[in-house]
Amino acid sequence: MTDQLDTSEARPASAGGSQHLQTIDPATEAPGRAYDEHSIDEAHAAAAAARQAFLDWRRTSFAERSGVIHRAAAILRERKDELARLMTDEMGKTLDDGRAEIEKCAFNCDWFADHAAAYLAREPRDIGGTEAFVTFNPLGVVLAVMPWNFPFWQVFRFAAPALMAGNGALLKHASNVPGSALAIEQVLHDAGVPRDLFRTLLLPSSDVEALIRDENVAAVTLTGSVAAGRSVATAAGSVLKKCVLELGGSDAYVVLEDADIEAAGKVAAAARMVNGGQSCIAGKRFIVVRPVLEQFESALVAAMRPYEMGDPRREGTRLGPMQSVKARDEIHRQVSDSVRQGARLLLGGKVPDRPGAWYPATVLTNVLPGQPAHDEEVFGPVAAIIAAEDEQDAIRIANASEFGLGSGVLTGDLARGRRIAAEELEAGLSFVNENVRSDSRMPFGGVKHSGYGRECSEFGIREFTNIKSVHVKALEHAAGTAIE
Repeated sequence: MTDQLDTSEARPASAGGSQHLQTIDPATEAPGRAYDEHSIDEAHAAAAAARQAFLDWRRTSFAERSGVIHRAAAILRERKDELARLMTDEMGKTLDDGRAEIEKCAFNCDWFADHAAAYLAREPRDIGGTEAFVTFNPLGVVLAVMPWNFPFWQVFRFAAPALMAGNGALLKHASNVPGSALAIEQVLHDAGVPRDLFRTLLLPSSDVEALIRDENVAAVTLTGSVAAGRSVATAAGSVLKKCVLELGGSDAYVVLEDADIEAAGKVAAAARMVNGGQSCIAGKRFIVVRPVLEQFESALVAAMRPYEMGDPRREGTRLGPMQSVKARDEIHRQVSDSVRQGARLLLGGKVPDRPGAWYPATVLTNVLPGQPAHDEEVFGPVAAIIAAEDEQDAIRIANASEFGLGSGVLTGDLARGRRIAAEELEAGLSFVNENVRSDSRMPFGGVKHSGYGRECSEFGIREFTNIKSVHVKALEHAAGTAIE
């Protein structure tokens, strides 16, 4: 990599003419550190250097790559407290959640360091009379456009498998977490990832399309909004480059009459309140059959009430601030408009009179079509209860959404739950009697407006490989054919 992209340029902002990224503490609205952005010319230089580094990296053995990625896991664990505090400062994540996120990243690194060779091993095919196999070769430099809500996990979820597959990577992170973006780069470089092979680029979103079009970028992955997904998919499609999109979600949980309702309320609260509700796979719509509707309302309120707002830097805090005041105000608009249109407020729903991006745990019932809580993704701690007449009606309501990321079934009959989860719910993930979450060992991704492609497991690591068919036959026996 050329010296012009040294990360020292992207540390505390200079007094020169560069554009700055100013961080804001969501808990207090106080300004934090500022960082200089990179220029698009610097980004193109980084892409060219990453391509050159990739040409060497792809020739390394799985054992060499594994040693580097295992070291990244060890460094993450060593810096767990420091990195958790960085997330708290930049986007308001509680320290407890931040530490758990770093541990999950470390597990992910270890998992792919240990399993990439098997996931990408050549697969023989018996086609009769000739040697044939499938091989998985790296594509090149992957551009990752990542969100703020899980600043480390979203990146390591793609980076560990991409690097283990032999690819290079460029990271364009969300503008409110530049320190986290640079810390990720530092972890990987300290672990032994070649400096040019993985670079963080502090760029405005307006520069993403130009970088996608760069001839040195082979593919792109994005986690973000539907609008961002459309933009990236359009740009990638215009130059015929592979992309993987993980977009929004309005996850539905079907609550059936045979469920343990107190336990179901606890699962629902845990599903809704992950990361303060700021998660694509947080449970958002709880579709309850009428015989247990009132009982579930009481159970969910009881389970949500203990999520009290508190200092995210204090041990044990269960609900920190939202990522910004603007985001909090949008959540409150969705709640207020839903109530104005007939939803009933059971808990929360009031903006506290204090500085910062605070919003309480909130429960709405009588949520109906046309209300924001029913039709839109509410990216905060707001649970929407929707009544259904029976199982079939509940499944219909769950599937009547533009989104299809996660889903759940709460029931006392495991065979019933297994059938609904496996066969009926239109989503990339369906869990029975537990909250939806990503796992390095299982494929992760959605359908409909929640995106396409998969991350994690063997399905995820193969997304950014050339899945190549190879036939081998001695020349004296070879014969061409005109049949395609």
